[in-house]
Amino acid sequence: MTKFLKTKIFLKDLLFPKFCLGCKREGAYLCQDCRSLLDINEFNYCLCDKNPFRLPDSSNKGKCQKCQNKKLSGLYFALPYKERELTRKLIYQFKYQPYLKELAETLASILVEHFIISQKNTDEIWENSVLIPVPLHKKKLKERGYNQSEELAKELAKILKIPVISNYLIKTKSTASQMELSKEQREKNLLNAFAIKIGGTSDVLPISGKKVFLVDDVYTTGSTMEECARVLKDAGLKNIWGITIAREG
Repeated sequence: MTKFLKTKIFLKDLLFPKFCLGCKREGAYLCQDCRSLLDINEFNYCLCDKNPFRLPDSSNKGKCQKCQNKKLSGLYFALPYKERELTRKLIYQFKYQPYLKELAETLASILVEHFIISQKNTDEIWENSVLIPVPLHKKKLKERGYNQSEELAKELAKILKIPVISNYLIKTKSTASQMELSKEQREKNLLNAFAIKIGGTSDVLPISGKKVFLVDDVYTTGSTMEECARVLKDAGLKNIWGITIAREG
């Protein structure tokens, strides 16, 4: 880190101090004491909507017999969404005002801890892979100023040494908020909402044959990732996994 960058960070912290979203202590958005309270997931689970099956530690598969029809190959998530108010607060502030874009680094480190303790941080898993953030519609992107999924993917890329593909999968229509919708309504809401950008990044960095990791903040019913995975599969990609900070349900 250069002297100029160190000075810039020092002045920023001095003028705009960070406070822990858990205990309000000054210094960071998540202090070590509050981080230790998070129940970081040690295991991997299938994609079933209800009562997901815990997969064997040695398994390299992400689905049980009941969810084989899913487009997604499997899912990695670090935290249960509903169990901790702090988890909900971290994700909320990452997405909504006052937008804390810098939380991407903290949340990525939590995900990497999950990969380590669940024994999924191996060369075999990450080799020949790319990260694709779930895209935002341009209207929402303009409103927020950044795509939280892309920021998370960028931080993961620094640690995992995997390239990020940000302009290959795009969102072509503005959709209603998924928050209050049923599973069926979510699926209908997202139908044909995503597409492959013609002349996108694939011309520069071919992704045919790559293992794709879709990156998003929360996995609820899986409707968003399933629709993204469907579009990617229609484009010829076969091995598509999901990575989210938290999973609901």
